[in-house]
Amino acid sequence: MSIASSGRFVTEQKKQTAVPQETLVLIPARMQATRLPGKPLADIHGTPMIVHVWRRAVEANAGRVVVATDSAEILEAVTAAGGESVMTRSDHASGSDRIHEAITKLDPEQKVEIIVNLQGDLPTLDPALVTDCVAPLASEATDIATLAAVISEDEERTNPNVVKVVGTPIGADRLRALYFTRATAPFGDGPHYHHIGIYAYRRASLERFVSLPQAVLEKREKLEQLRALEANMRIDVTIVDTVPLGVDTPADLERARRLIAS
Repeated sequence: MSIASSGRFVTEQKKQTAVPQETLVLIPARMQATRLPGKPLADIHGTPMIVHVWRRAVEANAGRVVVATDSAEILEAVTAAGGESVMTRSDHASGSDRIHEAITKLDPEQKVEIIVNLQGDLPTLDPALVTDCVAPLASEATDIATLAAVISEDEERTNPNVVKVVGTPIGADRLRALYFTRATAPFGDGPHYHHIGIYAYRRASLERFVSLPQAVLEKREKLEQLRALEANMRIDVTIVDTVPLGVDTPADLERARRLIAS
């Protein structure tokens, strides 16, 4: 697998309004990061990280792109770069809850049909991953869509910080998710898949998901998506060949700076 590190930035606001509005890409961002305080505003070659992520999302040309935040500083940084941002409450337990509040504010008439939840710490994101994530929702049977890549490094198979998706093949480069785990699974010969935490929801699926109580396996694995599976919601997975670099530590930030510089 490779780390996405290239792509032409598209920053013009008119690019956002030139695409269909039935899909909304939301980027939840908050300042309270334990390992890298103030992470969304971390400087990468003179530009805050959240702005890099916004630009990559716009370049995907998948729909309107909005940053959902509880920080006036983040909102100001995004709007200063020509982007769109919306303030949300500071007490949300997860990014899913934050994007649910954001969609309620941004689209009270409920015209948006698909919502993409894109992490705000992916400054080297390959924009194509956004449309790859949305693709499984072409099937009406799918409630939620996400991404994964084949694990090629042995260390990742046993690393609990690398979430694995266990699924059954339903087509070329497509799985129906059966389980997500931090363990090495499934047992036996065959590929293991590194889950990439980007999601696309049908609006009704997002509303149902945030209304559900935390599930037993979700609490045990500390993986929110298991709440959906335990509630018999269907999650389909597009298999891709690139894993975006998630910035969680100062070392990750330095790596992102090198990749973007190159």
